[in-house]
Amino acid sequence: MSDIDANDSSPREYRIPLPPASFGFLVLSLRTQAEVHLGLMRFDEEGEKPEPDLDLARHAIDLLAILLAKTKGNLEIDEQRVLENSVTELRFRFVQVSDELAKAAAQKA
Repeated sequence: MSDIDANDSSPREYRIPLPPASFGFLVLSLRTQAEVHLGLMRFDEEGEKPEPDLDLARHAIDLLAILLAKTKGNLEIDEQRVLENSVTELRFRFVQVSDELAKAAAQKA
């Protein structure tokens, strides 16, 4: 990497510093992806509720479940709890959202 030129007056894009790479951050990233795909997160106050994408949500949840299975016995207790709680809660939410979509489809029919 080169040093930053002190005389360089070009505008710089502000970037939020990235958090350190960690197992916890990986789990929370996948959890957030699943929540977004389940339509549980909104990015604007005025917008409509995002449409869930159950296939992508299931994929993110499955990735977390693989992590849970493959890291069994190798995690610190707090990492294990975050991972187990995330998988359990996301599976529950998946069922809830699936039921809501099925009911909405039945009402339209």
